Amino acid sequence: MKDYFAQIFTGGKSLLVGMMITLREFFRPVVTVQYPRERLPISPNYRGHTILVRDEEKPEKHRCISCKMCERECPSGCIGLQGEKREGVKGLVLVRYRLDFTKCSLCGTCVEVCPTDALDYSNEYRHVGFRREDFHYDLLAMVEEQK
Repeated sequence: MKDYFAQIFTGGKSLLVGMMITLREFFRPVVTVQYPRERLPISPNYRGHTILVRDEEKPEKHRCISCKMCERECPSGCIGLQGEKREGVKGLVLVRYRLDFTKCSLCGTCVEVCPTDALDYSNEYRHVGFRREDFHYDLLAMVEEQK
């Protein structure tokens, strides 16, 4: 019988301690961000998927020279690009640059090895899709639609 009342007492005590913590936290300022309506600023060190960088001298063009260095060095094999030789143009012209973000490990090797600094990280952090194909990005089309 004595043990029964001891358990009731310790249970009641722990209930009061929990309620006091709840009451104290109720009057503290809210630190939770209501995500869809409020957004926190993105850190400058955030690394999203890679993007092609525009050339400062020719804003309608990008810096990529189709050397395929990023494609060779990618450990995930998520980059596929194609360049072609055009008449009257020195070097290769980029025709296709695809990034399979489902395979990308965000290691940054492609950005580091690019000799012309044609790749950088995007600030996009809301990647949403219902199909795997929604995460296959055409980086050349993204640069051309930014014009």
